[in-house]
Amino acid sequence: MERYLPVLNWGLSYRREFLFGDITAAIVVASLLIPQGMAYAMLAGLPPQVGLYASILPQIVYALLGTSRVLSVAPVAVDSLMVGAAVSSLAPHDTPEYLLLALTLAFLVGVLEILMGVFRLGFLANLLGQAVISGFISAAAIIIGISQIKHLLGLKIPQTESLINSIANIARNFGSINWVSLGLGVTGIGILLYFNQILGGQLKRLGFSESKIIIFTKMAPLLLVICTSLLVWTCRLDRVAGVKVVGDIPKGLPPLTVPSFDLNILQCLLPTALAISFVGFMEAFGTGKVLASKGEQKLDANQELIALGAANASAAFTGGYPITGGLSRSVVNFSAGANTELSSLVTAAIVTVTILLFAPLFYFLPQACLASIILVAVANLLDFGTLKHLWNNDKGNAIVWCAAFAGVLLTSVEKGILLGAVVSFALHLWHSKDEV
Repeated sequence: MERYLPVLNWGLSYRREFLFGDITAAIVVASLLIPQGMAYAMLAGLPPQVGLYASILPQIVYALLGTSRVLSVAPVAVDSLMVGAAVSSLAPHDTPEYLLLALTLAFLVGVLEILMGVFRLGFLANLLGQAVISGFISAAAIIIGISQIKHLLGLKIPQTESLINSIANIARNFGSINWVSLGLGVTGIGILLYFNQILGGQLKRLGFSESKIIIFTKMAPLLLVICTSLLVWTCRLDRVAGVKVVGDIPKGLPPLTVPSFDLNILQCLLPTALAISFVGFMEAFGTGKVLASKGEQKLDANQELIALGAANASAAFTGGYPITGGLSRSVVNFSAGANTELSSLVTAAIVTVTILLFAPLFYFLPQACLASIILVAVANLLDFGTLKHLWNNDKGNAIVWCAAFAGVLLTSVEKGILLGAVVSFALHLWHSKDEV
């Protein structure tokens, strides 16, 4: 039973000394997750509360079924971009149909991952090599960054996955910049960079412990959300300066929802669901594997697929959208002292309390602030170091990296991944022929 319900493993052997680390880590991760969840939902073209809904039950489900003790399961940037690109071509934003398609995509991803886990197909993720993943994520980070420039500048332009169209739309509307929004966004970026890159060193020189430094530095997004919301509210910048704000966020528990079972819709979403299934699993499993090695733990790839699949399916029935294990949040969870999956359960509880009690307080949150959070987060996804390493040591995989990178930038995420995989497979066949 412990193999299929890992909660029995850590739950029945839970020790009291684990509690402080789990609760501390949960508070730190929640302070990072709440603004990130709202920002990533808006990146996907969804209302901000959907990102919070997708951060509750999926975390609980994964904590019960997953084999990583520190993986933080919730919305991530790359998956949000893929959701937005797929759904926006089928339904207009801010409509019930758009949300229904996002729910259905989460359900499809969940079913695919569960099936792969049940049939022990975890090894298939190796078909997408590191070069393909690194190239596609680096290109996706650029597309995500460009997509947030409109919020930073206070422009109202359509969402698109095409880099060229995004740049063209920004250029056409450049004369309509909202300078107050730009000031808020640039200030937000500066504050986040200061907390991430400078404050830690200053606190270390002052003699602060590593755990306290993590707590102080990772609170930056939540502090930024609170301070900018108060500034917009007190100065009425949404009225006097036209600063775009998040607006009403409904208070209460996530609603029960049902995905669409229309065969035509399922067929349209299937290619994106397959891409998200593979990419999401690789990101989560890769992150969990690295952190598990530091804590002398072992991950089961097939059980991870089942856990992530069940978490995605739960998102579909509680107003969420596709999720996976995020690198930055998981590293923070580990560094803040998480010992078991209880940290994820407490994080889910904190997000729930936030929605129940504090949701209306996010009304005046400027969209430029959320854009600054995304921009700083995705900057860490750029991985040109891998390309340099591959170029010096493995020209073939360097070509694969470039193919995936160019394919994503010039076409779409799914086509870019497919192009990288095809080039990788072709080079593998070529090398195999030479060996024969």
